[in-house]
Parts: sequence; structure tokens; C-alpha cells
Amino acid sequence: MRRLSSLILAALAVPALLRGQAQPTIAEHLALGDSAHAALAPQQALGHYRAVLAVDSLNYEALWKAGRELVDIAKQIEGKDDSSKHLRDSLYMQAQAMGEAAVRVNPKGADGHFTVGQSLGRLSRTKGGKDRVRFAKIIYDEGMQAITLDSMHDGAYHLMGAWHAEVKRLSGIEKFFAKTFFGGGFLDKGNWDDAQKYLQRAVALKPQNIFHRLELGEVYVDLGKYSKAREQFAAIDTLPIGDVLDHEYKQEAKQILEDIKGEKDET
Repeated sequence: MRRLSSLILAALAVPALLRGQAQPTIAEHLALGDSAHAALAPQQALGHYRAVLAVDSLNYEALWKAGRELVDIAKQIEGKDDSSKHLRDSLYMQAQAMGEAAVRVNPKGADGHFTVGQSLGRLSRTKGGKDRVRFAKIIYDEGMQAITLDSMHDGAYHLMGAWHAEVKRLSGIEKFFAKTFFGGGFLDKGNWDDAQKYLQRAVALKPQNIFHRLELGEVYVDLGKYSKAREQFAAIDTLPIGDVLDHEYKQEAKQILEDIKGEKDET
């Protein structure tokens, strides 16, 4: 009984002790946020980065990393109902705002530009043709700027490879809209060679990244390069989980691999 009373008193004393402790420093919050990110806990990571911004609203690292976590939270929202769409889009737009704030603080930082492009790239995939076309130039400009500033930024190469692939996948009506309202010539930049080149570079820079390989494999399928696609999808099965959607990406790769079984390369 005495031991139980001691444990209860000790437990009650913990909050008081914690209140008496010094709050984590900016560096500590950043480190804790990075650890939570590595543990695939974006909500927790976001909390730490926001704690930094509450003290230093112009902290470049906290800004773009907060945007990264917002993207990770948003992309897990799968519902197609209005409330799910609104929440997901709102989070992507918050991520975009974080990226834009990071760019204002440090225009020469590649991660800020990438955050803007990534958030809009994800947002455009949930939108119809008009919005996808409207976002296209911003995504292109931000992705290319990120590569210019950091030639080793695998995420930026992925963003640009996906951009070229998405442009090539636009329907005739969507392309007509682009030419009518945006001058036409810009989307002519989209081509399959660059889609392959940029995604291949992303894979080369970070071969353990499942999403890089998945999207490269999908481009190969678009082009009838089934042998190369199978190489990418088969490799995915052996890779460790490193992203909040990697379990889904692995299942998607397995499904496509099954779908293209027996397909021969197109000449």
C-alpha cells in the first residue's frame, strides 16, 4: 500500500517537474522534428517545426520542413467526399504557403522552391484539367529553379520528370484549353524523353526511394518499355519503407507488375 501511494505521488509530481523544465531550444525542436519525420510521424514533426516558427517565424529550415510534413499529412487523405477534398486541398495550400515563405527568406535555397512545386504538383493531381494547366507553369519554374540551385536534389528531378509525364498525359481538350488561355506554347515543352531523363536521375541519386522507381516504371509502361518497367517494379519489393505512402506504392507496383505480365516491348 505504501509503495502504491509512492507511485501515485510520483506520477502526480511529473507534470510539475516538466513544467519546471526548460523548453526545447530551436535546434532541439528541429532535431526532434527530423526524428519524427524519419519515424513517419508527420503530425508530430509538424508540431516541432511549428514550435520553432512560433519563436522564429523566419526560420528557413522550419518553414520548408513544415511544408513537407503538411504534404505528407495531406497525401494520406483518401476520401473523395467534399470534406475530405477540402481538407486535403487546404493542407496542400498551406504547404505551398510555407514553401513560398521559405523562398522569401532564402531565395537561393532549393528546398523552398521544391516545397512550392511539390505541394502544387500534389494539389494538381486532385484537380480537374483547368487547374492542372493553371498550376503547370509554376510547378515547372519552381522545379527547375530547385535543380539549378542544387543539382543533387532528387526530389526536384522527380518533380520535373513527373511534370513532363503529366503534360504528355493531358487530354486533347485540356491541351486545347491551355493553348486558348495560356498562349499555347508553354506546354509544348512536355516530352517523354525528359520525363525519363529526370526520373532516371532521381532514381540514380536516391535508389532506395520507392516513389522515384514507381513513377519511372509508370513512364516506361506509357512508352511500351515493359522490360525496363518490370525492373523498376521488381526492385521496389526489396526496398525499405521510407515514406508514409510506401506501403501503398509497393502494392501499386505489384499490381502493375501483374497487369503487364507477358507484355513485350514495343519497337
